[in-house]
Amino acid sequence: MDPFRVPPELFRFTDGSRSGLPLAILHAFSEANERLETALGIDDVRTELRAAGWLETLDDDELVRALDQLRSQSHLDVVQNHAGDYRTASEYERRNLQYSLTRQGEAAYAGVVRANEVLNATGALQTATLDALGERLGELAKQLEDGTDRRVFSTLAEVESHLEAFRDNTKRFNGDLQRLLHAEADLVTFHEVKAATVAYLQEFLNDLEHHTHTIATRIKEIDDHGIERVHRRALNGAALQSPDQRWLDVRKARWAGLRAWFLPEDGAEPRVEDLHVLARRAIVTLLQVLDRITESRRRASSAVADFRELARWFTVVPAQEDLHRLWSTMFGLSSARHAHLAHADPEVVSTTASWLDAPPVEVSELLRSAGRTERFTKTGRVRDVTALRAARAVRAQEERAELEAAWSMLDTGGVVRLSAFEKLDHTVFERLLDLLGQALGSPVGADGTRRSTTSDGQIEIVLRPPPQGAVARLTTTSGVFRGPDYEIEISTAGGGA
Repeated sequence: MDPFRVPPELFRFTDGSRSGLPLAILHAFSEANERLETALGIDDVRTELRAAGWLETLDDDELVRALDQLRSQSHLDVVQNHAGDYRTASEYERRNLQYSLTRQGEAAYAGVVRANEVLNATGALQTATLDALGERLGELAKQLEDGTDRRVFSTLAEVESHLEAFRDNTKRFNGDLQRLLHAEADLVTFHEVKAATVAYLQEFLNDLEHHTHTIATRIKEIDDHGIERVHRRALNGAALQSPDQRWLDVRKARWAGLRAWFLPEDGAEPRVEDLHVLARRAIVTLLQVLDRITESRRRASSAVADFRELARWFTVVPAQEDLHRLWSTMFGLSSARHAHLAHADPEVVSTTASWLDAPPVEVSELLRSAGRTERFTKTGRVRDVTALRAARAVRAQEERAELEAAWSMLDTGGVVRLSAFEKLDHTVFERLLDLLGQALGSPVGADGTRRSTTSDGQIEIVLRPPPQGAVARLTTTSGVFRGPDYEIEISTAGGGA
């Protein structure tokens, strides 16, 4: 695989507090391209921005600056439209330019969209994807016998898409699983999430072997037709404008990837077996963690208290031999951990028989390494959290809307006195106090002002000292606030007063 070579300015438009406008412009051009509108004037861009959800006020100069920025970064191309009807020279100067999305602009927007999908996506081991993959492979074998080249191409494309979905979901699930194994949370959430994951993995493993056998059998059937012939027929059915060897190379690489997962050519272990091992190991690890959580809940006292009590015992034991005996008793260093184990059929062994004469008892290896035996219990039912997730999502949207409304109300549009706010809702007043606290905590600049921004860079406050003895009085729904009448300037990214 060739190393990636990304132009250095490809994602430069995402830097800064005003990165939302360039991204919205690229989104507007992408939506226009889907409707086969490849060139947009400045008025068309403004219309597309409103349709895309950009509701902030934009003057022509600000919009032109954003378009010129994207053009300087090779995301947009611009040509002059001499066929238009212009009434004045200034109108011609401003509206004769037609902007269009370049290949680099398409790649930049697709990269941002893909990054957002990966950040918000969660992996899953879906047997439905394996089922669909097996069905499409069977359909491909059927089309190779009596189907057209176009049907061969479309079916092969479906096979590749199902394989890509299976691989992406597996990688994401593996990452989520490893993070889950090392996650730290409260015991209730910890127990519920990991118990649900164990049940999910067990259900997936029950169907994995059947689907793996089906897919391997279908791959053999297609190989009997000759994979080179399959790809040639798919190339004819694709009806490409300029077919080349690279298209065939991509198909061969993806088919090799499919075989590596389910039926390797060199007789090696299929990669799906690694998925078997991973899932089983994860089940064992999660069960051990759940067992430790259960045991810790049964304890009447904490481990810290136990060790402190043990330390006190060591200080009062008189003889050296007693110290060694106490150490061996507390930490179980003797080899008689299995003394409590019973024979499979205790009735055949006399209670008075010597241990030397009694038949041996099978001892688990886990007893030697971990000091306990295996326990297999039924996992709890998977909790349905659909309603909880929906309620949390609605609440998050409401909180975000309240926050944006508060920032918009606090935007001063210039330098004002603190007393100019006069009367505020208590929620908005709390936001104002947060901004004032951040500004007062920042160092004083050379011009005597204090500056501070919020953590997301969307809000900036500039604080200047008040006139001598000036006092501001603000009325809220919860009371009256009095304090120094500072000169403040609050600005929001893209917002107006």
